[in-house]
Amino acid sequence: MPPSVTVAATGVTGICGSGIIEIIAEMYLCGIINQDGLIDGSQMARSPRIRPTGRTFSYAVRDGEPQIAITQNDVRAIQLAKAALYAGTRLLMDKLGVDAVDAIRLAGAFGSHIDTTYAMVLGLIPDCPLDKVQSAGNAAGTGARIALLNTDSRNEIEQVVRRIEKIETAVEPLFQHHFVEAMAIPHKSAAYPNLSKAVTLPAPKTVQAPDDGTDRRRRRRG
Repeated sequence: MPPSVTVAATGVTGICGSGIIEIIAEMYLCGIINQDGLIDGSQMARSPRIRPTGRTFSYAVRDGEPQIAITQNDVRAIQLAKAALYAGTRLLMDKLGVDAVDAIRLAGAFGSHIDTTYAMVLGLIPDCPLDKVQSAGNAAGTGARIALLNTDSRNEIEQVVRRIEKIETAVEPLFQHHFVEAMAIPHKSAAYPNLSKAVTLPAPKTVQAPDDGTDRRRRRRG
């Protein structure tokens, strides 16, 4: 069933994965969140959609029933996911001894619907010429059909599988370093020259972290 028909039948109930990538990327480009992923409460003067939520802030995407908003926890969840993906890619680049990639292929149904520019704005993928970031579609399904229908390809697949080198990210010494650096949007230290040709990236700015009471407790204990 086409998405438009589904939405018409059930109404809006939430945000899909590719949608939240686009929203958070736009929030960063507009200055609503900073490089560290903090929602800037001082921007409430610019938009009534930026609202206090406890000690943090949220951005209202839709009012009404149900109300849909991007919370600080939502932003953090995206940061954690994209940092893990980038760190894994960076480890592969380290193993190959390269500092940049010429092309990127996004596999799977999810990869088919991701806007490549927004994915790069978030730092989900390394910097690369945007026209060289393409979707491979349902690569697993296509590979399965090739293996079933073509004996020569099946033999080639078996040979390739034997040459695969497995990298365990959990035991790689540099994984944690790459992960922490990749928590920033798009990245704490990596340059994005190709992306900068397509969009204007905000200058890094500091947003005061929400007060969770930790400093007050430390002062009282001291």
